[in-house]
Amino acid sequence: MKVFGAPRRYVQGKGALDHLGPELARLTDSAALVIDPFIDDLFGDRLEASCRAAGVSLVRLRFGGESSPSEIDRLLAALGDTPPPLVAAAGGGKCIDAGKALANRIGAKVATIPTIASTDAPTSHNYVLYDDDHRLLAVEKLPANPDLVLVDTQVIAEAPRQLFLAGIGDAVVKLFEVESCVAAKGRNVFGADPAFSALILARGCYDVLRRHAPAALAAVDRKDADDALDLVVEATVLMSGLSFESGGLSIAHSMTRGLSAVPKYARTLHGLEVAYGVLVQLVLEGRDADFFADLLGFYDATGLPTSLTALAGAAPTPEEADTIAHLTLSAPHARHFPRVLEEAEVVRAILAIEAGRFADALVEDAMQGSKSPSTAPALAV
Repeated sequence: MKVFGAPRRYVQGKGALDHLGPELARLTDSAALVIDPFIDDLFGDRLEASCRAAGVSLVRLRFGGESSPSEIDRLLAALGDTPPPLVAAAGGGKCIDAGKALANRIGAKVATIPTIASTDAPTSHNYVLYDDDHRLLAVEKLPANPDLVLVDTQVIAEAPRQLFLAGIGDAVVKLFEVESCVAAKGRNVFGADPAFSALILARGCYDVLRRHAPAALAAVDRKDADDALDLVVEATVLMSGLSFESGGLSIAHSMTRGLSAVPKYARTLHGLEVAYGVLVQLVLEGRDADFFADLLGFYDATGLPTSLTALAGAAPTPEEADTIAHLTLSAPHARHFPRVLEEAEVVRAILAIEAGRFADALVEDAMQGSKSPSTAPALAV
């Protein structure tokens, strides 16, 4: 059975923050707002004024910095005896995860207000919990996707460039992961068959990024929410999120499990990790030299990492490559590949990429003893 999930309503544009009140009023007359302290200082009064004008009572809760069970306990206690029917969250990924977790605790609806575009998490029904020492505890799920996602593109334009680049990296991989999951007859994030609509969205997302990402990065440098930035934000936040949840993931996201276990790569941005990870996936698929020349040209034009050295300033040791490969293939999404992979060939692909050898003709000798890579089949519309 196919399942396609999506937010109930998505709102994007310059000055969208001023529309929070009317948008929430469609859903409730009272809400809690979990808000990053930096964002609260900049925009908290503005958000509260918008809600007050729309007749929505808003309780602001400053986020403590970690989406941990203890932080959720603290936020819950701050709500008192009568929790509101909706929790909104404004800030980066961990703040939004904390808002989702709080909403799940009290059975409330969810609204997300991302102030950076580094991942597509704002549209997702997933959220991540960490312990107080910043170690991942669990990936949890809401009963449904958020009721509202509100994105102010001018706020995104004024956020750090590297975070915007990470969002491009997280989104550009989705086409290849969805294609691989479909070819492998895998399962999407809902545990169902991939929806063909998700594949179409992944293709559209990739096309927008290839056409407009360099111009959008230039807009971030100018802090100007122009048309190119608007298109890329929609691709990185909305199209990418719909693609991965309803289409499925593969090796690129599985790589994060291995990379997080090696200290020199563990603190790198998620979107940059998966941008590197998809290169490993594509080497294993056996893509040809022309394909890699084209894709690596895009990486060079945007600043996405083309190796682990580019990602974190250091190449892996053979032992670290072994660790990355082993943990990558232990991730559930690693099964979403058209053939069964062996650790040795993942190691060889990792080391070949560090040597600048991407195309199948170049890595063949580096992959001696492993099965010949096979390209994922093209999936025609």
